[in-house]
Amino acid sequence: MDSIRSAVLATALALLVSLPVSADVLLLDSIESAPAVQTPRTGLSMANVRASYGNPVKEYPAVSTSGNPHHPPITRWDYNDFSVFFEHEAVVHSVVRRPETD
Repeated sequence: MDSIRSAVLATALALLVSLPVSADVLLLDSIESAPAVQTPRTGLSMANVRASYGNPVKEYPAVSTSGNPHHPPITRWDYNDFSVFFEHEAVVHSVVRRPETD
């Protein structure tokens, strides 16, 4: 019985080793090869961002869940190369947008 179990295990391992290996390609290569985009740092005020980077291409209204303190208002500003997210009046995150590809 042990020899049959060992044979089955050996066959299963041989099949697993012979399967082709695949992996997802992350976008890190394109980000690392792209020119650096300066984005606002965390904590800057809306006024400081506007003074340093100019007016955004698009401003989205604040989104909140009716004044719940656990869900503060979040505002998004889009610039040509990045988006800035504010909690109340302070930057919480900036995101560089990847170029459009066909």
